[in-house]
Amino acid sequence: MTWRWTGLASALAIALAPAAHSAVQPAEASYTMASTQMWDMTAGNGEVYRISVSFPSQGEAPPNGYPVLYVLDGNAAFAGFAAARWIQEYQPVGKMIVVGVGYPTDKAYDQRRLYDLTPAMLDPPPQAWKDLSKYRSGGQDVFLDFLTGKLRTEIGRRFRINPERQSLFGHSLGGIFVLHTLFTRPQAFYSLVAASPSIEWNDQGILPEERAFAAQLTSGRIRNPSRLLVVVGGRDVDDDPYAGEAFARRMDLLSGHGLRSRLRRYEEEGHITVPARSVTDVLRFVSEGY
Repeated sequence: MTWRWTGLASALAIALAPAAHSAVQPAEASYTMASTQMWDMTAGNGEVYRISVSFPSQGEAPPNGYPVLYVLDGNAAFAGFAAARWIQEYQPVGKMIVVGVGYPTDKAYDQRRLYDLTPAMLDPPPQAWKDLSKYRSGGQDVFLDFLTGKLRTEIGRRFRINPERQSLFGHSLGGIFVLHTLFTRPQAFYSLVAASPSIEWNDQGILPEERAFAAQLTSGRIRNPSRLLVVVGGRDVDDDPYAGEAFARRMDLLSGHGLRSRLRRYEEEGHITVPARSVTDVLRFVSEGY
């Protein structure tokens, strides 16, 4: 029996020995999240966007199709929403499609977002934003046309979606874009989420749109506008009368005229960390009643 133990010891020694330098090393690979797709898409104006999608892979789609959440600044924000949806796939918040709208770059943010998410910068530019005046701005309506037109059509072609339950999330300048969407196309989405919206942009240039929207809503000229969630951080800039929290309170005053709005405040979060903290709350908000 000695030979058997000797053979076993030799086999173990070989198995545990360091690999020879000449051995083939496994090739490196980028991390890929399950139940996701990604492709580049060209808008009507020639701009290219990187589209990332997280979708349910288990069970049947709802009879009316899956609700959809479009996430702006997809390079930075999509992964968090996709992971939260994926690990909760058997919960209501997981039974939706998350679409990240980003740019063909490995950076978290691309300077093109300034053009896509904002109105034209004032001339001369406000002092606080002067350093950004060298970049293009003013493309928000062209970008909104892409979201509600070509992109929405493509998502509907690839996936079984509910066209009546499409929502939009944006942070910072993306939050201003979300508010612009509410004020100018109040029925374009079922739900809207503005995270730490940069209301101070362009000397509070969003305020005339807000006042016009409020006037139309209170006079009955706008009916059934999008639902609105505003999320802010306790460490965000909140001493400005036009900051996100004050804005949310103004929106709450319109509840008697059909605007359904909420505010969520995260005491320990700042401007950059609010989106990550809000992910599950956002998924719950846009999936309510589904």
